[in-house]
Amino acid sequence: MSRNDQAEHWLKLEPAERIQELKRMSHRQRRSLDRHWRLWAHAGQLAPDDGWHTWLIMAGRGFGKTRAGAEWVRAIAEADRTARIALVGSTLGEARRVMVEGPSGLLAIAPWRKRPVFEPSKRQLTWPGGAVATLYSAAEPESLRGPQHSHAWCDEIAKWDQAGGRAESTWDNLLLGLRLGKAPRAVATTTPRAVPLLKRLLRQPELIVTRGTTADNRDNLPPGFVRSVRAQFGRSLLGRQELDGELIEEIEGALWTRALLEDCREDCASSPSQRVVIGVDPPASAQGDACGIIACALGEDGLARVLADRSVSRPTPERWARAVADASREWQADRVVAEANNGGEMVRSVLHAADFALPVRLVHASRGKSARAEPVAALYESGRVRHVGPMPLLEDELCGLMAGGTYEGPGRSPDRADALVWALSELMLRRRSLPRVRVL
Repeated sequence: MSRNDQAEHWLKLEPAERIQELKRMSHRQRRSLDRHWRLWAHAGQLAPDDGWHTWLIMAGRGFGKTRAGAEWVRAIAEADRTARIALVGSTLGEARRVMVEGPSGLLAIAPWRKRPVFEPSKRQLTWPGGAVATLYSAAEPESLRGPQHSHAWCDEIAKWDQAGGRAESTWDNLLLGLRLGKAPRAVATTTPRAVPLLKRLLRQPELIVTRGTTADNRDNLPPGFVRSVRAQFGRSLLGRQELDGELIEEIEGALWTRALLEDCREDCASSPSQRVVIGVDPPASAQGDACGIIACALGEDGLARVLADRSVSRPTPERWARAVADASREWQADRVVAEANNGGEMVRSVLHAADFALPVRLVHASRGKSARAEPVAALYESGRVRHVGPMPLLEDELCGLMAGGTYEGPGRSPDRADALVWALSELMLRRRSLPRVRVL
């Protein structure tokens, strides 16, 4: 019996019968089954039947999306020597690190005799039969203008650069070149985020969507992992998105939208900082949701940048004060701005107990949260604020602040969002006289 026939035979067996078959097999025979993907994949990782142009796997972390995409590419490349496949990642580095060289990437899953040759200088993999795959970056949409492909695997499309419509331009250029062979197809694998490209893709005809959760792949995850992350994130917005694979939609009337936040994101600060402020929203009590601690900077280019979210949940006064002091030292802050409505001078005392040298300025909320937040939201809309990397808990709160003054985000109070508003107001909205150099 050939290996393929053996695998097909196994697929027809009940679990108890498979165990008996395993006991009768030699060690070498057992190892020969390792590369038969259909034996080990769960249902959400197997490609749908014919009749589709795009297969979208939109699922939680650890679902096995990368392995599913890589195995689909491997099956195409081994079956069709004329296949010309596009591998598109958020960057070339990500495409190589995850799609090609990662633990579930194309090199790792290939049988030794059928392993493709990877030429990094050409951004190309070549299989023994002749199929070729080329790496592309979603940050460079024009690189897909011109090349033709028969198949494409696009990884983490919700993570692609959304600024200036780059993600959608990348997808458009890919589709226009997906015209080789009798049935060109594309597979997109991603954790959901409400970005324009993903929402547009869900409206595309001839689309097959596979949804799933982290728990669907628990047999291939470390023991206790699913239980641990579920205990930490529960049914929070982050948990629903990252674990359950839900697409969290925009809240109508919110001051911030996820699309707006994606447009202002950068991987690292693109301008040196000339002033750093730590915004602090202290909890009213030890049973409060969190102490919001947000580090923001004013760049030499005149733009504000949200550097980090160092908030702590349900802390004692000593713990949140230490967290503020640590953030101040980490970012060499020029100022710590803390709301004093709940605690007054005690807030200053607690902070100075953690670090007497902290440059603290207390602020009092004389207006509602919405009134304070609206001028800051306007800074985002005018392109004057950047987020350095993703900050999902903070961004969930921002997207829950409503123009009418209510809050519809996670938790009882937008502690992180309040801290951000104080920091950015200090950096961008507070009037101050700056020293000037006069040229004589």
